[in-house]
Amino acid sequence: MRFVFPPIRRSRNPLVRALSIVAGLAVLGVLLVFGVVVLGVLVAGGLVFLAVRQWKLATARAHGTAEPQQAQGQARSQDPNVLEGEFTVIQQGRPVHHH
Repeated sequence: MRFVFPPIRRSRNPLVRALSIVAGLAVLGVLLVFGVVVLGVLVAGGLVFLAVRQWKLATARAHGTAEPQQAQGQARSQDPNVLEGEFTVIQQGRPVHHH
């Protein structure tokens, strides 16, 4: 099943054509301005977020508190040679079932 749009009827009146072009350009301009405003709000919000984050980090360092913990709430390992992870002991002769 094919969906076909009906043919577009163009007016022969040059005044109607000119007004439709002006109306289309006006709609395009409004959308462009709206997009610029939204982009400006997002950039301003991001800058405020970064400024507040840097301010909190600076005050935490000034008060001598430790660095913020990782996103998962786990403290960083003190020894850089320690490898952390989850391990499964595999015994010889038994099939391994992966989860």
